[in-house]
Amino acid sequence: MNARIIDENIRLIPYYRNDEVSLLWYQDPDICKQVDNRDEPYDIQLLHNMYDYLCENGDCYYIEYNGALIGDVSLRNNSEAAIVICKEYQNRHIGRKCIEEMIKLAKEKGMAAVIANIYSFNLQSQRMFEAIGFVKTGEETYEFDLRSMD
Repeated sequence: MNARIIDENIRLIPYYRNDEVSLLWYQDPDICKQVDNRDEPYDIQLLHNMYDYLCENGDCYYIEYNGALIGDVSLRNNSEAAIVICKEYQNRHIGRKCIEEMIKLAKEKGMAAVIANIYSFNLQSQRMFEAIGFVKTGEETYEFDLRSMD
């Protein structure tokens, strides 16, 4: 798995264990709520379990923005995409560009669609995925049909 260059500011770096940086994102209660609907921050074991699972079941990348790691994005083998961006970098279209890159990756892998599970209260993520072209297919499920790109 190689780095993926999105533009002059954004690169996706294949995951490597970097607890010093990544644990900070998952200490933010708002991020934990958005991502996992949990009120408690992650501990180191939960963080390791999550990243191990993502890496064993798909592709997981850090999001690098202007040289700083600011979040992560993944595409699982079951076509599910997920993204986390620390608060100070949200609402800058970084997430949108990263999910668009996951759509390209899914197309390269021959997947038929990309799925996102987004909690009903996470309106910010819902708006972002819909702006990219995802369609709501269930109460908390969104899908991007890759066949529409042909």
